[in-house]
Amino acid sequence: MLYGLYLSATGVMTNSYRQDVIANNLANAETVGFKKDLTMFRQRMTASQESPEHQGWSNPLLEGIGGGTLAEPTSLDTSAGSLEKTGIKTDAAIQGSGYFTVDDHGTTRLTRNGQFVIATDGTLIMANGKNLPVLDASGNPIKLDGRLASQTVIGQDGSISQGDGSVPKQLGVVDVPDPGLLKNESGTLLSYPNMKEVTPSNSIIVAESVEDANVDPATELTALMETQRQLEANANMIHTQDSTLDKLVNTVGKVS
Repeated sequence: MLYGLYLSATGVMTNSYRQDVIANNLANAETVGFKKDLTMFRQRMTASQESPEHQGWSNPLLEGIGGGTLAEPTSLDTSAGSLEKTGIKTDAAIQGSGYFTVDDHGTTRLTRNGQFVIATDGTLIMANGKNLPVLDASGNPIKLDGRLASQTVIGQDGSISQGDGSVPKQLGVVDVPDPGLLKNESGTLLSYPNMKEVTPSNSIIVAESVEDANVDPATELTALMETQRQLEANANMIHTQDSTLDKLVNTVGKVS
């Protein structure tokens, strides 16, 4: 095995992967409620370490180099973004932990995106173009009167009233036992492996506000430039080793 080429190739692949993740974070820097992804890597064992039957094929002098890097599944950064006042009656932000619940075509998803609007049929939906219904504390779509949108009041406890004397609705806001298990699904939607484990949240709801993305463009751009340099360095190493092998085969090994 040509260890140098192999290690440089893994460097190209992992840095290309990291570059894609950072680019997606930057693309969503202005997306309300977006949670950035973090790239995770680990050192890969050599072939002889992974498979004992290959030990006889390995060069002991090269074992210490290792097997390169291996990309792991991305991890979600659940840190909160800053709250921004919008003045829109149906907007809401969560101060502290917790997630809004929405219906994604029969599957309950979580989100920190509190940009809501009232549809023509009175359903409170996400204002992200997908029109996903916002769920109440019982897991049912919230129904309001669109004609009273300007009179909508969202309380700190998540209650929604419209001044018409009806019983206030309650936003479904939940906590998850292990935030590390959350995964980005699409846009600002998050999934949790076992929704039966979620519990009602006591977080404060801030009305007429939304939570910005937790992406710092300056930090992400710095990481992107660092990744590009590492990718180029590994690509240059492949080119250098290829040139060296070319000379070895066609010049040094040439029969006079």
